[in-house]
Amino acid sequence: MLSLFDGISCARQALIEAGVQADAYYASEVDPKAIQIAMKNHPDTIQLGDVRTLEDPPTAIDLLIGGSPCIDLSIAKANRQGLEGIHSSLFWEYIRIFRIVKPRWFILENVASMPKKDRDIITQEMGVEPVLFDASLVSAQSRKRLFWTNIRFQLPADQGILLRNILQPDAEVDESMTINGKSFCLTASYHKVGESQAEYEHNKKKSQRTMVKLGHISNTDGQANRVYSPEGKSATLSANSGGGGAKTGLYQIQSRIRKLTPIECERLQGLPDDYTAGVPKTHRYKCLGNGFCVPVITHILRSRLGP
Repeated sequence: MLSLFDGISCARQALIEAGVQADAYYASEVDPKAIQIAMKNHPDTIQLGDVRTLEDPPTAIDLLIGGSPCIDLSIAKANRQGLEGIHSSLFWEYIRIFRIVKPRWFILENVASMPKKDRDIITQEMGVEPVLFDASLVSAQSRKRLFWTNIRFQLPADQGILLRNILQPDAEVDESMTINGKSFCLTASYHKVGESQAEYEHNKKKSQRTMVKLGHISNTDGQANRVYSPEGKSATLSANSGGGGAKTGLYQIQSRIRKLTPIECERLQGLPDDYTAGVPKTHRYKCLGNGFCVPVITHILRSRLGP
């Protein structure tokens, strides 16, 4: 198996969860903290370094997987440059390696919010149509991603996992997670596209539970200030910088409004507790936000490779 943009080796963890043994696991990554986390959990990983300088990749590869950087593709970025951007243009390195390796199976992941122009280019290069897979079906996180793969799979039924199902006991949560100050404009309304009770009930009947938005703190309703209930899904974990709930979302849990802990974020991504322990908290959040949701990849792999 060859994992490009490997991060913290969520793909390796998914392989394990799928019950598949890899004779060799090759990884291409440049973030020192991500490599540190990956090697702590999977010390037999063969690290190949920067994909841009990978001129002679191993060719006896059954599975090629990667989630090329989405920074310039995501709707969250103003004036996004798409596949021409400095980060998201690394997609072409995936294509370069793809053509050299000629893997038996392949998986490419990226954000669902990309412009149609870029989506069409990726589809043309990969030779398959993407499948939209929201991690909310198999986890407590709302995380919509596109997957280009030659592994045929059906989307799973909604497992009904909510944020409250993965929270740590309040006594285990450090006070540093709490957001100082009073909440502002908590409205007890529900959020998907709009904020009506009727829309929430409609989505609930379709087994498509989403975030339950309660309102916001401060005097602005930006993403970093929005407050959600643990009775719905979490917001998408983010690797971007920013205060408040920019990385994890904010949640009213018992008597306080707080961010999620690194362990809770690990659970949202389907990783074992303390998988990212050993690096500073800011790096744990960043690495988790950049990673795959393990149950999603596990489901895809089981469709073709699993027992």
